[in-house]
Amino acid sequence: MEKNLDAKGRRRNRNVGFRVSEEEAKLLDNLVELSGLAKQDYILRRLLNREIVVQGNPKVFKALKHQMAQIYEELKRLEAVSGDNEELLITTQMIAKIMKGMVNEYDG
Repeated sequence: MEKNLDAKGRRRNRNVGFRVSEEEAKLLDNLVELSGLAKQDYILRRLLNREIVVQGNPKVFKALKHQMAQIYEELKRLEAVSGDNEELLITTQMIAKIMKGMVNEYDG
């Protein structure tokens, strides 16, 4: 199979790039890590309004634990979560949604 073919056999020879702030890049990286997808696949699915189904696996579970530890430390530091912490709220919502669908077999 040719390197630039996708799962449907389409050739991916076009490059699309865009700039983001440090905060946006961090949030995007967190969401990609939690999804278990490659960044390209995550961005394409979001842009094309396709559902992102997270398949539980040890890598995703490790990312969840890491994000939860960071959120816990941040919440300890904050007196109250406010609108200034939108990235934290978005990440927390995604983690909660994913963890609802996961089983404890990856804990360890």
